[in-house]
Amino acid sequence: MLMKTPDAMTASAATNDDEGVPVSVKIRERIHAARKRFHANDNIAEFIEPGELDKLLDEVTAKMEGVLDSLVIDTVNDHNTGDTARRVAKMYLKEVFKGRYVDGPEITEFPNAEHLNELMIVGPITVRSACSHHFCPVIGKIWIGVLPNEHTNVIGLSKYARLAEWIMGRPQIQEEAVVQLADLIQRKTQPDGLAIVMEASHYCMGWRGVKDMDSKMINSVMRGAFLKDPNLRREFLSLIPGKN
Repeated sequence: MLMKTPDAMTASAATNDDEGVPVSVKIRERIHAARKRFHANDNIAEFIEPGELDKLLDEVTAKMEGVLDSLVIDTVNDHNTGDTARRVAKMYLKEVFKGRYVDGPEITEFPNAEHLNELMIVGPITVRSACSHHFCPVIGKIWIGVLPNEHTNVIGLSKYARLAEWIMGRPQIQEEAVVQLADLIQRKTQPDGLAIVMEASHYCMGWRGVKDMDSKMINSVMRGAFLKDPNLRREFLSLIPGKN
């Protein structure tokens, strides 16, 4: 008869103890152990192990079924809501909040071989997010202005859209989202100046509350040369259609 070694017995006991623990608890424990935060607009991909996102999908589905039950919706007999819990869970984890659970997009950076130093503007980039107060959609556009220098890393134009999508794919408030995007682009490219303007409709105003569909929020972040040079700032804003 084969006897388990103490190490094997410990590993087996740990496995048994692990069974039945929700995957969200395991992820949260790793974050706590690393002393990192996990706010709604934070990315937590580094704490999610392979295969756990699908388990998290199952967990969120089960809890969303409980929400529908508490809303007194007969999902058993209602053909329209029979699979709603799964659809909503998938929407949150793999679509609208995907930016929380996956690593950032691969961005190839190139040296500024031609020593470009003229203003470059990318936009409008259509962005979709959700407010972290009500989880209602936030739909808008972003314009990005970059003033490179000879040491700036050059990235493809489409990569700005991918970075914006990754940042916006989380529950956000617009003011913080623009700052997060600016910080990310600043790290990636190291330009002399960076400017971002975002204009968006917030469905927490249009769908509920005051129910005003015409209101939009516009905010901006100016870094480096855009902050110091009013002429450069005016040039950037004048080249944004409808903003001059």
